[in-house]
Amino acid sequence: MARLIYKIAPVTDTPAIVVRRLTKSYGPVEALRGLDLDVQRGDIFGFLGPNGAGKTTTIRCLLDLIRPDGGTARVLGLDPQADPVAVRARVGYLPGELHLEDNLTGRKILRYFSALRKRKVEWGIVHSLAERLHLDLDRPVKNLSKGNKQKIGLVQALMHRPGLLLLDEPTSGLDPLVQQEVLALIREAKADGTTVFFCSHIMSEVEAVAERVGIIRQGRLVEVADTAALIDRALHHVKVRFQAPADGNALDGVPGVTVLAHDDAQNFTLQVEGEMDGLIKALAAFPVISLETTRPTLEDVFLAYYQADDVAAEDT
Repeated sequence: MARLIYKIAPVTDTPAIVVRRLTKSYGPVEALRGLDLDVQRGDIFGFLGPNGAGKTTTIRCLLDLIRPDGGTARVLGLDPQADPVAVRARVGYLPGELHLEDNLTGRKILRYFSALRKRKVEWGIVHSLAERLHLDLDRPVKNLSKGNKQKIGLVQALMHRPGLLLLDEPTSGLDPLVQQEVLALIREAKADGTTVFFCSHIMSEVEAVAERVGIIRQGRLVEVADTAALIDRALHHVKVRFQAPADGNALDGVPGVTVLAHDDAQNFTLQVEGEMDGLIKALAAFPVISLETTRPTLEDVFLAYYQADDVAAEDT
């Protein structure tokens, strides 16, 4: 299968996306509440949050599909409100709710999008993408499954080799093998200098490809961090089996370590916040038979953020 080659983005210190104090309301509902966000060029950035957190609203403001009530946004150095055509020409966009003309084939739909982009699309790239995604371009949309419609959306986002990809739930409706192919395409785009900004509910795929993630809650950005660093500072669970009875207080007193349970004085379940170094040094004083560590996933981190916020809200 042919590898998709992207146009190398110009070298610049200007971030691909800059958002400052962005606000947007739908009647009484505040979708964005002073959002600040920077995405550097060439990054793969995962944008995480539950339904209604403001993810899709952010993307639509970046493309001038809707107008914010306040604040500013810049996309590849351009103002989407002042020059939306130029922005969309440089961006590949896959909406979360994709609507296609039922009576057209995939090929005709892609030719339509090509015409909108002044026919700057190379059809060899279209055919390569269709082959890699196992997409039949000549079937009417009305005869396609949700997953195959999603593939058309992916091809139209990728086919003009944009400098920035805005992907809202890119693997929705796809089978696992095609999901992996989409992640490979995202990695290839990044390798060739394209910036990728995507929302997903599938935490494992965000963890697999995103170098940085932003967590949005109720229209505000609550965290931005390197994916690995965010996971590493989360809670680990550790199961320890000692050869002889051990003093649980000695373990509970280690900074960052909490004894969650022990069947007897030889089998302990521990929770460790942050680095494991202190626990390892404490365990050196005991004869250990086995040690099992469960590394947190990005989903664990994400849920911990929202559970903590929910508890705080209940206490106020």
